[in-house]
Amino acid sequence: MTYQDKKLLRKEIRRRVQKYSPSILVDMSQPVIKRMMDREDVVNSEVVLMYYSLPDEVYSHEAIQTLASMGKNVLLPVVVDGENLELREFDAYDSMKQGAFNIMEPVGRRFLNYDEIDVAVIPGLAFDRKGGRLGRGKGYYDRLLSKLPDCRKLGMCFDFQMVDAVPAEAHDIKMDDII
Repeated sequence: MTYQDKKLLRKEIRRRVQKYSPSILVDMSQPVIKRMMDREDVVNSEVVLMYYSLPDEVYSHEAIQTLASMGKNVLLPVVVDGENLELREFDAYDSMKQGAFNIMEPVGRRFLNYDEIDVAVIPGLAFDRKGGRLGRGKGYYDRLLSKLPDCRKLGMCFDFQMVDAVPAEAHDIKMDDII
């Protein structure tokens, strides 16, 4: 299915997500996380940008802990204002607090060495095979990813979030691959 309008595509993907309970989505996340953990670019990375999943996203909480236990420096985004994210180092779940949009955020050290990030695993509402990504419409990740030109960008989604083509604008950052 092809969509020309981002709003219509967001509405369609939200309709698809609503077919599944939160616990079913967690179960459906397991093979997606396994594919990520089996990737050489993830296994061989030292610094990984992850995301702390919302209920309608691929469940990432256990993967964050697993990556950290493998000795990787795991970074999570923190909303700092109406337009920007900053990155903080993940230490442990007990050192997180509820932040903007009810997302749990790390309170660890701020991370500024963007050129050290090997892999960025990014959520989205929809993706296409050419690396197109549709976010929630606020542009947080596009602004952040524009500062990370050299790291590998991996979109993370359920199969039902894949579409033929995501409508793109000049500021939209493409993914290198979709998990």
